[in-house]
Amino acid sequence: MATPLHVVVATRNAGKLREFAELLGNGELTLSDLSAYPEAPDVEETGSTYRDNALLKARAAARHTGLPALADDSGIEVDALHGAPGVRSARFAEDCDSGSGDAANVACMLAKLRGLPAERRTARFRCVLALVTPDRRELVVDGVCEGAITEEPRGDNGFGYDPIVRPIDREATFAELAPEVKQSISHRAAACRKLRDKLPAFLAAAT
Repeated sequence: MATPLHVVVATRNAGKLREFAELLGNGELTLSDLSAYPEAPDVEETGSTYRDNALLKARAAARHTGLPALADDSGIEVDALHGAPGVRSARFAEDCDSGSGDAANVACMLAKLRGLPAERRTARFRCVLALVTPDRRELVVDGVCEGAITEEPRGDNGFGYDPIVRPIDREATFAELAPEVKQSISHRAAACRKLRDKLPAFLAAAT
């Protein structure tokens, strides 16, 4: 059996590392995070796309650690808002001058969609993953989960926009789903499946 590839995830968030370990745990990868590299710089997400931001973070981590690095960027895209907030999902509340953080972002979203009928509340979560090696080879994949914005928050699980987004084929919001169900259908899970599928050819190309 081939030796697993050790990859550093460009995060110091133990929860994110654990989630990636669960989603990518197929024996081909072992994962750690940047907690062992306290001097690693924080990377500002200045890109105009998820791909740009994921690559910025993965390239910086690979350059600093000398290891293959994995990074992600994700957001929500609302059709009635012409795809916004997208890469600005974490800062969306600025559009409403309503502070910052998850609750403010959710309130801003509901305010902008107030009065819209269900058929016009379509949206999707999107995640882009970038895997970058120290020799500058790059693998980029994305994952999407189609959904719709509810009229009010529901559920206590999850974070971000989870309380107001339901998967397109379910009545429950992401915040009402059991964690294992959410993880199986999420945009991040979809991206990780693509990464797993493409990884053997990516690794073979390095030999």
